Parts: sequence; structure tokens; C-alpha cells
Amino acid sequence: MQMRFFSALVFVIVAATNAGPHAAGSRSQRSTRHGHAKLDKYLQDVERHASFRDAVRVIVTARKGASDKVKSAVWSAGAIVHEHKSIDAVTAEVPIGHLRALAARDDVLAVSVDAPVHAGGDSLGTLADNTLLATLGLKDKTDVGHDVVVAVLDSGIVNHGQIPITAFYDFVNSGGLKVKQYDDYGHGTHVAGMIKNKDDKSDARYRSVAHGSKLIGMKVLAGDGSGYTSTVIDAIEFAIANKEKLKIAVINLSLGHPIYEPAATDPLVQAVERAVDAGIVVVVAAGNEGMNRQTGEVGYGGITSPANAPSAITVGAVDTKNTVTRLDDEVAPFSSRGPTWFDGYAKPDVVAPGRRVVSFMASDSQLSRRYPQWTATTDTRTYMALSGSSMAAAVATGVVADIIDASRHASGGDSPSPNLVKAILEFTAVKLPNVDVLTQGAGSINAAGAIALADAIDTREQVSSPWLAVGVMPSTTLVNGEVLTWAQHVVWGDHLVWGEHIYFNEPAWGLHVVWGAHIVWGDHVVWGDHVVWGDALVWGTHLVWGENVLAYDANGTLLYGNQIDWRNVTADHVVWGSLDSTLNALDASTTLWSPVF
Repeated sequence: MQMRFFSALVFVIVAATNAGPHAAGSRSQRSTRHGHAKLDKYLQDVERHASFRDAVRVIVTARKGASDKVKSAVWSAGAIVHEHKSIDAVTAEVPIGHLRALAARDDVLAVSVDAPVHAGGDSLGTLADNTLLATLGLKDKTDVGHDVVVAVLDSGIVNHGQIPITAFYDFVNSGGLKVKQYDDYGHGTHVAGMIKNKDDKSDARYRSVAHGSKLIGMKVLAGDGSGYTSTVIDAIEFAIANKEKLKIAVINLSLGHPIYEPAATDPLVQAVERAVDAGIVVVVAAGNEGMNRQTGEVGYGGITSPANAPSAITVGAVDTKNTVTRLDDEVAPFSSRGPTWFDGYAKPDVVAPGRRVVSFMASDSQLSRRYPQWTATTDTRTYMALSGSSMAAAVATGVVADIIDASRHASGGDSPSPNLVKAILEFTAVKLPNVDVLTQGAGSINAAGAIALADAIDTREQVSSPWLAVGVMPSTTLVNGEVLTWAQHVVWGDHLVWGEHIYFNEPAWGLHVVWGAHIVWGDHVVWGDHVVWGDALVWGTHLVWGENVLAYDANGTLLYGNQIDWRNVTADHVVWGSLDSTLNALDASTTLWSPVF
């Protein structure tokens, strides 16, 4: 599979953004007729430096009602590879010299690179006794996630007796047809094994989080762990179209690519938003770009796409030190922190165990062949310990299945909306001390607490009426006697929901209310196009990767990069804005520059 010009930029966030505010600033004019402005950041760079006759795979998004005209225009410029009806887009191979003219059309909303996505495993580690279920508050033999169908979009799932699946569809080599399951890379098997494994009397050392659930495998990554954005979109659209037939309730996306454009025009983000709007909960890995791999310094702004999707449950990684206690938990340094590029969204939403998590592995996969020293085989089972936000997303996906199962039990079979599932997950999370919200979101997930709250809520109650027949104690006791106090807050729309509000059926929990960019986090921090930091020091002494997250002080003076006093960021000192909104507020003649990162 050819990656063409963009294969080297898979994990390099800064490479996609270090051209400075000149290039990225034009993003605020995407809706104009100027073709260059509607190309994403990567394509703008390609257009400047590559041969006009060379071809590049792009996703062209049409304005509403103009899909057929745009499709004809794309046919005349290049070769169409995929059509994505749910987001009014087509994937095509187009000569670079045709990009600007194509983007200049009034009926074209945006032209985006068909970026390579990669599995998010970050590192390997030695096998140890498993404490995952205990630290989540789950018991080994509890039948959780019963009959909740989870679609795992990854490198596949090996034909493994311990990981039974309902169906398997291959979007890499078979055009989305139903085929015999396989996993030539191994990442998807590891992810699937954390969500579900067979509940039998054999020695399954590493019990899954929702072993009562049902899995559907969708292969979107090739044998080297890479794939195209368009392939992932195809699988998401398939899940939406077959939601009722296959009873799909959850999608796991332990993959991603650098953010090249705002969420509103990012094709992969928009596909995720369509899935959530259809009633499917989408869980996404935050990314593994939280740490400079050369210096080891932790930084912000590393969230990848589609983890910047407002409606997704975006999950960062916790290092549990493989202990039951939460007292030694830390957010893993590689775990991507917010805010998101271009939009300034507050992500991740939560964090979950994601360092040296043990799960099943395909014995003949590329990962097991490449790293035999990190695998262990007992009888017919092969295990491997992997680290990454991919693993954290898989754990969170299992907990989401548990929440849906408990909610159905309490509500006569009715499934909760994705928004309610997200709210329950955040409300029952446990805050890590001295960790800011851009690093941990609402906190570390608490499976036992989330199940208890979901089981107490009857979603059949009328809007604005109490959901709970009896009160719920907002805490969870682990098997070691440790008491976990719930975070008891939910970030929602333009207000923060505290305490008892979760116990009422509010319109906000409905299916068609989207988690937006305008978020109030407490009394002092306002998220949105302009971000005001509260009294609490969020950034500390750490720098944001790159220089394209801009700010201006109370006097309106533009600040960026090393001009910002990161140790003195308070509400009365710096008002933050997304890249687009900050530049919109400036005079058109203002000259901007950015030091090289």
C-alpha cells in the first residue's frame, strides 16, 4: 500500500503545524472562494513543495445538496476511489496541480488529505499479574456488558478461541465484505481481548472488561498497522448503515492521525459525529504525542484526529503501576494532552489504564514476530503487554459496554444515548490529584461506579423528572478497601453540570444534542473560540508543542510561543483563542511570525 508523499508525517504533530501562523492563519477563510484557503494544512504544504503532476489522495467534501456536481468535477480532475455519502464526500487521487481549482469551487466545502492512520500502541513491556479489573472495581467472574455489540475498527481480530466474534468485515483487502477473521498485525487482537474474551473454566489470566459483550471486527489497518482515513470512514459508514441489523452500540477507534484542519471540516471527525448522531457511542484514543521523544519533556496540544471530535469519548492513558490502589496512578507521559489544534477543544474527556496492559496477541502477527521477547505463550494462548492510548481506549470501550448493559437492565431494555453514557463515565470518574484538566479530562474512569450509577437511572422517566428511585452514594469501594470519590461533574454545552443535575432527565442528555466547543469548566475557565484560564495554573512550566497555539494579553497584544510567560497564566493575564478566531480578531495588515520549534 503506497503512502506517497505523506508517509513520513504519521506521528509528527509539529511537522504539520510548524509553518507558522501565516499558512495556518488562512484556515479562517476556508469558506471563501479562494482555493488555497480550503485546502487543509498538509495539502497547502504539498502544493508549495511537490510537483504539480504528482498525484495525492484527497477527500473532497461537498456542500449540502452539491454532491453530484462535486463528484463530476472530481471525476474530471482525477480518479475516484471511495464515495462517502454520510458526510457528502469522495476520496480521489488528484494531480497536485488540480487541487487549488477544485477547492475554489463554490460547491466544495473543503479538500483534505486522505491521511494515513496508524494503530496507537506506543511501547511494549514485560508480563505481570493482571490488576486491571481490580483497579476498575470489577470482579473477575461478573457478567458485564451482556449482549452489547462493539465494533472494533482496527487491524483485525485473530481466529482465537478466547476471543469469539459475531462477524468480521475486511475493508483493506476485500472491500468491506464479510470474510473469515484474521489479524496480520496483531494490534486489533490486543484491543479486542481487553474488551471481551471467552468466559470459560480455563485459565484466562487476563480477563476482559466486558466479557459478556459481542464483538464485530472491521479490518481498516493493513499488516504494518497503517491505513487510510477513507478506509476508516467507509467502515464507520457501514456501521451506521447496519446499526439496527447488527445491533451495533459502540465503536472503538484505537487509531488516529495528526490534526490538519478544524473539526468542522475534518472528514474523519465528521464521520464520527454522524455515528454518534445515529446513536452509536464512539470511543477514541487521544494519541501518544504527549511527550517529546527526544528530550522526554511532557507537552500539550498533542491530541490526534478523530480524538478532536466533540461527540466522541476521547481517552488518555493512565499508568496504574500494575497495582490495585489508585494512590500511585499517574497519567502516562506519552498520553496526548489538550487543547486540540485549530479549535482549542478541551480533550481528553477521561483517562484509563493504558500502560503495560496485557491482552491476547495473534501468535503469527507482525507484532509477535517482531518482538518475541515481549510475548508469552501458554498452551494455545499468546499474550503481550502493550502501552498506548489505544489500550486505554479499549479499556474505556469495555466500560462503556458495561454502562449500556446496566442502563438497559434499569430501563426495560432501552439503550442510553451516547451523551448520557459519556456523562455517566465523566461523573463517576476519579480525579487524579495535582493533574490539570487538559491532561486527565474529568478523571480516571471508575467502572464499578459507572455501572452502579447506570443501573440506578431509569431513562424512561419524563424529561426534567428524577431518574433515581433511590439515592446513589457518589463513591466506590475497591476490593482493597480503598474508597474512590466520584468527580461529580460533567462538561456539557455552555454550562457545567454539578452534583444532583445528573440525577434528573435533562434535555441535554438527548440523542441529538452535540457536545460543543463552548464549555464552561467551573466558575473561572471558559472554553470555546476564546479560552479564559481560571485561577488554577493549568500549563505549569510545560510548553505547548509547536508555536501555533496563540494567545493575546488583556491589552490585546498578540502572544505566541516563547513570548508567553507559561508560569504566570491566569484569568487576568492571558485570554486564549483558537488559531482561527485569534487571527480573525486581528487587523488584516498585521504581520505575524513564529520561531521554529
